[in-house]
Amino acid sequence: MIKLVRIDDRLVHGQVAFTWVSALGIDCLIVANDKVAEDDFLKMTMGLAKPANVKLVILTIQNAIAWLTDPRGKNLKVLVLVNSVNDASYLSNGVSEIKSINFGGIRIKEGAKLISKAIALNEDDIAIIRQLAEKGLELEIRQVPSDKKQMIQNLI
Repeated sequence: MIKLVRIDDRLVHGQVAFTWVSALGIDCLIVANDKVAEDDFLKMTMGLAKPANVKLVILTIQNAIAWLTDPRGKNLKVLVLVNSVNDASYLSNGVSEIKSINFGGIRIKEGAKLISKAIALNEDDIAIIRQLAEKGLELEIRQVPSDKKQMIQNLI
């Protein structure tokens, strides 16, 4: 069961590994990222950042869709991590179980503007967010589980 889909350009790091995993009772982290899935060094660093009692699965976006829609994984409590709005959109189009996306951290980049203390979006990101909102997905910003949810649509 997918407990959370999170956009965080750092993917697996302390905030995810210790606050979100424990708050949601996560037993499996899925990193859905084409670049990381093909890079042994990046896979190793992600493995070092995860809690010892949590399974880590690193997949391409397409393989993550297949994994998340396979009924054999339904008994796991899964936190899915992607590093971009585009990847979250692609994933949500392929996995009907995704009803909510958490925006955790997107650093400033060329052409992007800060809309919160940890979220910087460019025009392409904003267009995708509007499409996701039209489909009825909950799009919320929270750094940690104890933060109050902010709906991203109210900030763009």
